[in-house]
Amino acid sequence: MKHTLFIKIYFVISLSYLLILFLGYENLDLYLKPILIPLLGFVVYLHERFPLKNTLLIALLFSWIGDVILLFADIAEIYFILGLVSFLISHIMYCIVFSKQIKAETKTNKFLFAIGSLVVMLYLIGVLSVLSPTLGDLKIPVIIYATVISTMLLFAFNGFLVWKKSGSKLIFIGAIIFVISDTILAINKFYSPIEKSAFFIMLTYLVAQYLLVVGVLKLNSKAKLVLN
Repeated sequence: MKHTLFIKIYFVISLSYLLILFLGYENLDLYLKPILIPLLGFVVYLHERFPLKNTLLIALLFSWIGDVILLFADIAEIYFILGLVSFLISHIMYCIVFSKQIKAETKTNKFLFAIGSLVVMLYLIGVLSVLSPTLGDLKIPVIIYATVISTMLLFAFNGFLVWKKSGSKLIFIGAIIFVISDTILAINKFYSPIEKSAFFIMLTYLVAQYLLVVGVLKLNSKAKLVLN
């Protein structure tokens, strides 16, 4: 199947890119980073039709735009802000995709959802408390972004509790890893430099995007989706 070919290409280029980052050749970002998310876009495009297919493609489109813009973040702060906005839109699209999935007949376990909500809220408050003194003029944009990605995680967790297909677990894990990726990025930029931060940011980011995409496709697939 064509979509499995693009998944394999995604794996190969991602591993090559991560190796290059680990070895310290971050200047090659410009050549490899913009290729990756479009490959996942082709996987979605070639998948069978489902109601939220275009919304998922929009989420990937704005992720790709954010990837490209952030390549120039060292030149001026405006590029970081624009990249933040692009990913903000991407996460909103993911929230829409997660919120409109077909649910099982069972209702959300309110106790478990309350516990999960509390954990996410404590994470959000904790991270913002640590970063707040160093955010400067970016305080409001970062607070908004952190709130939206935390909301995305909550939507994924709620789905994990009610969706009946195996894709729910992939989406939930992917959302957690996405939050981890953005946390590493924020700590590295605003709090304290992290050794090989580019490697760890992209490792978690690429895994997260893959899990979110494949998870959504599995939820909306009549046939078994091949992962490799």
